Amino acid sequence: MFSSLATWTVVALAALVCSQQVAFDVAASVGTHPVSAGTFSQPKGNFSTRSLASITSEDQYLALGHPRFPAHQVRVKKSSFCDPTVNVFTGYLDVGYGAKHLFFYFFESRRDPDSDDVMMWINGGPGCSSAMGLLMELGPCNIDMQNASNNGTTWNPYSWNAEANVFFLDQPVGVGFSYADYGETIETTEDAAKNVHAFLTIFFETFSQFKGRPLHLAGESYGGRYLPAFASYVYDQNTVALAEGRDTLNMTSVIIGNGIVDIMMVYRGRYEIECGTAAFDVPFQSISNCVHMKTALPRCQTAMQQNCVDIFDEIGCRAAIDFCQNEVSGAFERSGRNFYDVSKPCLGTLCYLESAVIKDYLDQPSVRELLGVETPKNFSSCDSGVGRAFNQRLDKYTVPSQFYIAGLLERGVRMLIYSGTYDWQCGWYASKLWLEKLEWTGNAWYNLQDFRDWTVEGHKAGEVKSSGPLTFATIRGAGHMISLQACLAWVMMC
Repeated sequence: MFSSLATWTVVALAALVCSQQVAFDVAASVGTHPVSAGTFSQPKGNFSTRSLASITSEDQYLALGHPRFPAHQVRVKKSSFCDPTVNVFTGYLDVGYGAKHLFFYFFESRRDPDSDDVMMWINGGPGCSSAMGLLMELGPCNIDMQNASNNGTTWNPYSWNAEANVFFLDQPVGVGFSYADYGETIETTEDAAKNVHAFLTIFFETFSQFKGRPLHLAGESYGGRYLPAFASYVYDQNTVALAEGRDTLNMTSVIIGNGIVDIMMVYRGRYEIECGTAAFDVPFQSISNCVHMKTALPRCQTAMQQNCVDIFDEIGCRAAIDFCQNEVSGAFERSGRNFYDVSKPCLGTLCYLESAVIKDYLDQPSVRELLGVETPKNFSSCDSGVGRAFNQRLDKYTVPSQFYIAGLLERGVRMLIYSGTYDWQCGWYASKLWLEKLEWTGNAWYNLQDFRDWTVEGHKAGEVKSSGPLTFATIRGAGHMISLQACLAWVMMC
């Protein structure tokens, strides 16, 4: 949800608050010296830690290596971007001995950076920049759509860094300001997980004040594929580290907003949004289209089960997906409605006018200099090349993401799944369906629970149910992109 809309806060899943954004200039002055790209070099000698506060230069990166990751290094510098009330850092994770570079933003907590938890946020796509989450949803500043500020952003008092230290990571390579020197790519989630783990390990072990802090992995949309795999890789590497007597990452929870998880439930969920009452009290799709969708749905489900799930057959799976898209989702795609909020029309790139404004803002030379951007390419909200590469590998379909989630729950990793009820792309009803059939030891108890209303000032704001480490929450009247304060309350209170 964007800055002009309601921002949600709950106590226990929080309390609802609506607010207007206040104009706030965040880039008081921009230096004139170019940022040094630095050079890649393997770490030598003993590994040492330092304080993040020791990094004071806004003009040059400090390169940090780690003996266990000789092909990786993190470069970081201080920045005056977005939130003048806290220390802000930007930088790159260099991968493959400097061939690939993943860009990140880091904002210290406004409350107590020396003791607050750490959260990593990623956007989905695949191929979409986390700058979208930063400037449209949950970051310290929002893109200014009203021309109320002098520099293009507005202050966000409800940012997630109100209570946590927050990373925004552009991954995989090619996303946002991340880039490759020689055309290298990452084309699967499992390969991307290795780079995310290396980045987190180098950061936590280098900056000693964060060592042992609770770490929360959060994201949305294709994050339903990314995050379970990333978290599972972190957990497995922690097991190896424990056996070898090394430090581990204190990964405490995974938070997925409007995520794509079980592909078998996607089209059933979309049917309920359009032709049932999952979004509105009265279905908005025409009766004739609903009849066509209802007739096609069994064939869609059968084809996907046989070719994408029971036995993965690339040709058969692609044919099944094409059939489902054309026959079940085709009517909505021709409707002109917003894929991410069915209560709105689709306007502009990604159905939001904010997307183009963010691109123009981040392409300004002064902003790129402030951030320390090195890539010569212009900013793209969602990189089509990255998306095509993942789609060519059928990454969404090759590994059932719900299997990772079940494994994490069995090991006690807390999981928050939240969904806005107006989202069509990765609708809440699809999440409801896959959670009900998720194979883990808490499944029976979960299905015995009734949804409970959570209310704000006497008004229903959504529904929630839990079983052990799993919580599922809906946010009534919200779309795909939600800056949900409930997540912070859930993280900090449990």
